[in-house]
Amino acid sequence: MAEQKKLKVTLVRSPIGQLKSHQACVRGLGLRRMHQQVEVLDTPENRGMINKAYYMLEVEEI
Repeated sequence: MAEQKKLKVTLVRSPIGQLKSHQACVRGLGLRRMHQQVEVLDTPENRGMINKAYYMLEVEEI
């Protein structure tokens, strides 16, 4: 079984004052604090959340 690709996602802009749905996407990715990094699987669901809140995130493929 092939290992799934992962993405390293970093929160680089505060979600305070942003749309509630964008804040929810950031939280859904597991990000709580500024400059926190998480590794998530490269799935369509995660890509959708990243695309919605792209302006607050920095993404790197692992």
